[in-house]
Amino acid sequence: MKIDKKSIKKIAHLARLEFDESSSEKMAKDMSQILEWVEQLNELNTDNIEPLTTMSSEVNVMRDDKVGSHLDHEAGLKNAPKRDSDYFRVPKVME
Repeated sequence: MKIDKKSIKKIAHLARLEFDESSSEKMAKDMSQILEWVEQLNELNTDNIEPLTTMSSEVNVMRDDKVGSHLDHEAGLKNAPKRDSDYFRVPKVME
């Protein structure tokens, strides 16, 4: 499948991308190659293939949840650089 310049401009607008004319030609070529590769994958027979949930063969080792001791809020706030009665004080992230 070939991607034309009109499609590239529309995709760039939707993705909020900006690039010059020479870059748009390269982008069209690259995207066309990607779509050709996907079309090749669509030709494969995957009827008897189980879907993958991960690419790794490693297995997570989980520990059992156990109730244990925990810090009370005074001990947790003891070493806080800034605090306000029962809360940590942190710098504003949003205005």
